[in-house]
Amino acid sequence: MGDLPTNYFQRYDEAQDERFYEQPRLVTHIDEGAIAAVTQLYREFFPPDGAILDLMSSWVSHLPREVTYRRVVGVGMNAVELAANERLHERIVLNLNRTPSLPFGDGEFDGAGICVSVQYLTQPVAAFREIGRVLRPAAPLVVSFSNRCFPTKAVAVWQALDDHGHGQLVQRYFRDAGNWTDIQFLDRSSRRRSGDPLFAVVGRSAGPVSP
Repeated sequence: MGDLPTNYFQRYDEAQDERFYEQPRLVTHIDEGAIAAVTQLYREFFPPDGAILDLMSSWVSHLPREVTYRRVVGVGMNAVELAANERLHERIVLNLNRTPSLPFGDGEFDGAGICVSVQYLTQPVAAFREIGRVLRPAAPLVVSFSNRCFPTKAVAVWQALDDHGHGQLVQRYFRDAGNWTDIQFLDRSSRRRSGDPLFAVVGRSAGPVSP
């Protein structure tokens, strides 16, 4: 299987991401039912008292309130949003599209999440490979998504696909990264037809990629 074409990751707005995310957005981007589905995924996959990495983070992480984690690190684009997130112990402003590498050692985390933001990654395979490196072996990455996005910043391939196509695409990101196992697609959409759908792809880290 060859690499995905580079034009798949073009965007209508190719201006610097820092400019787009400069203004804080202290809002949620999915409805309460979809948020509850994300929280339930985290409840199922993230171990209590674990070290959790919240990637492409914002002012809220949707972690279950009743669960305590010994370390929650948020990596996002806006310092104001990260500062408002009360679940975070550490906050790092980082553009994964510019620098798809993480300032952590191998196997530091027990779980990681990307919530309704994977559609903005322009180097997703490199980012997923790096996430696999910083997770301990068998630790999960939970990638959740709905049918909403900022259309000017979502990559072209995302906008060309439907919900299940998005699931297949994210599964490919995991496979192409080369250091993930037990990859599964989950439909956690509410039965309420009026609610936002919620899907996820979850993989388990196989550790760093061998040189």
